[in-house]
Amino acid sequence: IWKAAAMADHFDKIQKLPEKIEGVPNFRRVPGYKVYCCGQPTIAGFENALDKACGTIYPKDGKIIWLNMRQEPVVYVNGNPICARPPNKIGEYAELGDVTRDQVKADEEEFLRVIEGRVKNADGKLKYLDVNKKEHEVEVKEVTTLSLVIEGLKAKFPNLVHMRIPICNSAAPLEKDFDTICSTLQGSGVNSPVIVNCQVGLSRSTTGCIAACLFREFQLAASYEGLIETVPGVDLGLLKMDRYKMDMSKDPLFRGEFEVIKELLVELPDGEAAKRECDKVIDKNGPAKTGGSGIKQTRE
Repeated sequence: IWKAAAMADHFDKIQKLPEKIEGVPNFRRVPGYKVYCCGQPTIAGFENALDKACGTIYPKDGKIIWLNMRQEPVVYVNGNPICARPPNKIGEYAELGDVTRDQVKADEEEFLRVIEGRVKNADGKLKYLDVNKKEHEVEVKEVTTLSLVIEGLKAKFPNLVHMRIPICNSAAPLEKDFDTICSTLQGSGVNSPVIVNCQVGLSRSTTGCIAACLFREFQLAASYEGLIETVPGVDLGLLKMDRYKMDMSKDPLFRGEFEVIKELLVELPDGEAAKRECDKVIDKNGPAKTGGSGIKQTRE
């Protein structure tokens, strides 16, 4: 980690969406769910995001889940996020291999010591790069780790749960990553806010949001089953969760009709219904043209 370059997370034109929350790039809510997506916030931005997710109704001492999908160690310099990058991975996706949560936490603590050493040797200043590989220098007034930032937030949001789930950008999360998402969400109510971030709020965070929304769908389906069993005369047809209809004018690949998916539909019981459910959630996490509030359609 001592060889890592310090790269600023934020950059000009990072904000892709019209509505802006100060210090929280691309913050938005997934339509129909209390699931939110964003880029890496500033220290002040964390509180802005949490206040926005809670609104005026949800209690600030209620359970709030925050999922961080990043592989890169992050420290905060003067309240702004700076990540550790291999020198050859500046301004591009950081594909760091099979990184674990414990590794990232250890690397963040070591990166803090590296940054403190660089600042000490440069008369209180730090040189860092932006995504365009341009070098900048800043006078350092404060430097801290992401973990310590989260601990500080718990004074106002005591039941905040922050879970790091490091995934790479170019492939599906591992099975253990889905297990971690499920175990983190287990025991939370469907109205408990879930916030998911990566660097920009584009790809990895959208993947995490889709998984969180699917978990909420399972919770709702289970509650409906209980309703059917306890209340006589409930019309099961009204409660079906898988009635989503795909726009068949779209390209087959944008409809998710990959060969491996077609094979799964044959093998899985209720495969067609399962795909409709996934299609609904994926499109809700996509851009406005698919009924979502996001930036990117993950099927692309």
